[in-house]
Amino acid sequence: MKLQRKNRLRATALGALAVSGALVLTACGSDDNSDPGTPQAGDKSSAASSIDCGKAKGQLRASGSSAQKNAMDLWVKNYMAACSGVEINYNSSSSGEGIVAFNQGTVGFAGSDSALKPEEVAESKKACKTGQGINLPMVGGPVAVGYHLEGVDKLTLDAPTLAKIFDTKIKKWNDPAIAALNKGVDLPDKAIQAFHRSEDSGTTQNLGKYLGAAAPKDWKYEAEKKWPAPGGQAASGSSGIAAQVKQVDGAIGYFELSYAKSQSISTVAIDTGGSAPAEATSENASKAIAAAKIKGTGKDLALDLDYTTKADGAYPLVLVTYEVVCDSGNKAETLDTVKSFLSYAASDDGQKILTEAGYAPIPAEINAKVRETVNGLS
Repeated sequence: MKLQRKNRLRATALGALAVSGALVLTACGSDDNSDPGTPQAGDKSSAASSIDCGKAKGQLRASGSSAQKNAMDLWVKNYMAACSGVEINYNSSSSGEGIVAFNQGTVGFAGSDSALKPEEVAESKKACKTGQGINLPMVGGPVAVGYHLEGVDKLTLDAPTLAKIFDTKIKKWNDPAIAALNKGVDLPDKAIQAFHRSEDSGTTQNLGKYLGAAAPKDWKYEAEKKWPAPGGQAASGSSGIAAQVKQVDGAIGYFELSYAKSQSISTVAIDTGGSAPAEATSENASKAIAAAKIKGTGKDLALDLDYTTKADGAYPLVLVTYEVVCDSGNKAETLDTVKSFLSYAASDDGQKILTEAGYAPIPAEINAKVRETVNGLS
C-alpha cells in the first residue's frame, strides 16, 4: 500500500509539472500555447538544499503573468522534486487575469508585470480579509525587440524610432531614421510588419512605460495593458508574436528574451545615448534594474524603474514581474505552501537560476526585503 501511495504521489507531481510547464508563464496575456524551450534546471541536489518545505502540503493554485514562464518552470520543477506531495499549479493567463483571480480569492498568489493599481489594492481587501494585496518583485529581465529581416544580422534602434515603428509612422525598413542609426547596413526597401499583443498584457504596459519615458514626443499613449496604437498586427501572447516574427520577413515584435533565445530570433540593440548601443541580455537588464527604487509603502515592494538610463551597457527596456500576495489574511490551507514556495523563489539559489532562462535576478538589497516580507506573511 505504501508503495502504491508513493507511486500515486509521484504520478500526481509529474502530472502537475506537465500542467505547470505547459501553462506556467508566457508574457502577460494568454501567452504560452507553445513552449518556447524550457531550460533545464541546474544541479538538483544544490537546488533542493535551499528549499525548506516546512508545513507545505496539498495543491497551491496560482495564475497570471506569463513573462516569467521559464523562471516558474524551473522553480516548480525544483520545488516539487524536493517537496513530495505538494502540487504547484500555475496557470499562465495574463497579468490582468491573474489579478482578477487573486482578488476573487481563487488563487494563493498572482503574477503580474505591473504593480497593483490603487483600485486593485482596494479590491484585494475582500480576498485578504485582514490585510491587502502587496507586490513582491521576484523576476527581472529584458523585453527583447525581435525582428526578422533577411540579410540583416545586427540592428540598432532608439526609443523615438521604436515609437514611430510601433505607431506605424515609420513604414519601411530603409527609412532614413533607421538608416541613420545603422550606417553601413544594407537595409531593404521592405514594408515593416509590426506585431503587438492582442490581449491585455503587462509586457505591453512595460513597453508603453519605456516609450512614454524615453520618447515622450513620439509616443503619446498612456501605458496600459491594452495595446493603444492604431495599425500594426495582433498576435496572442509572447509565443504568438515570436512565432510571427520568426516566420515573417520584415516583422518586428516584443517579447521576453527567452523566446528570442530559444527560437534564434535576432534582437534589436537600443541606442540610449550611452557610449554604445545596449544589447538585450540578462546582464545588461540587471544594470538597469539595479538602479530601481522601492516606491511601495509598508510591506509593498513595488519598484520605480528608470527607463531613461544612459548608463553604459544598461538595457533600458526591462520589466519586473511581481508575485502578488496578501500581507495578512491569507487562506490557512495554503499559507504555509505560499511562504515555502516563494521563499525558495527568492532564495539565492532560486534567483541564481534565472539567468539560465534569460532573466535577471532581483538586486540583492531588494531581494533581502522580499525574503523578509515573505517570512512575515500571515
